[in-house]
Amino acid sequence: MASASVLCSWLVAACCMSSCHQNPSLFSSSSNTTTRRSRRNRLLLSSKAANSNNNNIIIMSSSFLAPCHHRFSLPHPNTRRPSGKVMAIAIQPSMETVTKKKLPTKQRRVVVTGMGVETPIGSNPDEFYNNLLQGVSGITEIEAFDCSNYPTRIAGEIKQFSTDGWVAPKLSKRMDRFMLYMLTAGKKALADGGITEDQMKEIDKSRCGVLIGSAMGGMKVFNDAIEALRVSYRKMNPFCVPFATTNMGSAMLAMDLGWMGPNYSISTACATSNFCILNAANHIIRGEADMMLCGGSDAVIIPIGLGGFVACRALSERNNDPAKASRPWDSGRDGFVMGEGAGVLLLEELEHAKRRGATIYAEFLGGSFTCDAYHMTEPHPQGTGVILCIEKALSQAGVSREDVNYINAHATSTPAGDLKEYQALLHCFGQNKELRVNSTKSMIGHLLGAAGAVEAVATVQAIRTGWIHPNINLENPDEGVDTKVLVGPKKERLDVKVGLSNSFGFGGHNSSILFAPFQ
Repeated sequence: MASASVLCSWLVAACCMSSCHQNPSLFSSSSNTTTRRSRRNRLLLSSKAANSNNNNIIIMSSSFLAPCHHRFSLPHPNTRRPSGKVMAIAIQPSMETVTKKKLPTKQRRVVVTGMGVETPIGSNPDEFYNNLLQGVSGITEIEAFDCSNYPTRIAGEIKQFSTDGWVAPKLSKRMDRFMLYMLTAGKKALADGGITEDQMKEIDKSRCGVLIGSAMGGMKVFNDAIEALRVSYRKMNPFCVPFATTNMGSAMLAMDLGWMGPNYSISTACATSNFCILNAANHIIRGEADMMLCGGSDAVIIPIGLGGFVACRALSERNNDPAKASRPWDSGRDGFVMGEGAGVLLLEELEHAKRRGATIYAEFLGGSFTCDAYHMTEPHPQGTGVILCIEKALSQAGVSREDVNYINAHATSTPAGDLKEYQALLHCFGQNKELRVNSTKSMIGHLLGAAGAVEAVATVQAIRTGWIHPNINLENPDEGVDTKVLVGPKKERLDVKVGLSNSFGFGGHNSSILFAPFQ
């Protein structure tokens, strides 16, 4: 090594301070002998460091380690003075070592081989998508608790949910529903991907990971803990902290499966799922994993969740006609409808999928993220961040604008958000006469952190079936909205070339991901 590493310098300085405590007069200006010794030891240090190469040892004199006085410390009366003998200090390899360049390799392709969902209109991908194609609404009056005093009393609530065969009964009683939705959807994605018990034994679990996020985490568990605390901390659920954190669902699923690859969660509000999906794909592309379960889950149809969004004045109050409440791009919309559920994709490296004989549903082409850097909840007036996100996604995936003929929009049924996204889409794809756009939220509401994942499932299902679902409740389009671009009230035939799915979140988070038929 031509020079000592940063760590070595730090060690020298630390030792200097220590020695200074022991003998503050060693390097006084009146000591010519010491000065000569100092020069000699510097040369010794330089010479030994230069010749040590990869031995990770630097040789220096202990007397060299006492350069100055330290005015805040006094030597201990029993401290031994430095002997001047040579001593060896082990250090880490220098950060300046030359790294070998990686040889160029063919980029690993990522495909979708399994899907799992828990939604208000279906608990498996086929049931879910068939109901979407039929225009079935899952938005109804809330039954989970008494909300008669709330201005909003409707939601995309899952009425029937069972963990039987998926989650141990003991855990089912303790866990927050966002974790239960995540675990069941994740295991259903594995089953849908044909991962049998025999295959599970054969796959390299160190190269399998879980990246499923949540926007809100375990709000019910945490809220229950607060209520218990009003009585006494002794009444609190000992699992209230771990079961409330957004990462614990991914962690519990990985523990259950024994998957030891990348495992964490991302929380970017309502853009959470897309962030998780794209990052999971990147782990596969970089060669860090062969299989990834990814997506999002949320369950906040509880008093504190409903009350919080009511306080934001974000929710629809069309309580007398729940099925008509979520109406993206319609001039009569008055806010979004909260939903709940989970969506999980099984992403897999192409050759790995082929070797195990997996059914390939679609190919994941890539995507991008940006930030509006404008407002906590309002979209940028010019849609700058959304446009940049879409353009970056196309560029990074190597997809032309003309090839994108289907978009599953974020479109939440809010007055500002729908129109800004629509204008951004026209800016990017306005010349594409084949373009068709719809919003899954018109039927299931806004699943918050899970929205992007269930909409990714809908996008993959559109590719698989050749059918795209309708936009329900689009009766009086906003001024300036061209209905020729938007799907009508009935399902339509479409040979999807490339499908784009958008998700945006509070904080100005934008995300766009791309899927295409596998070829």
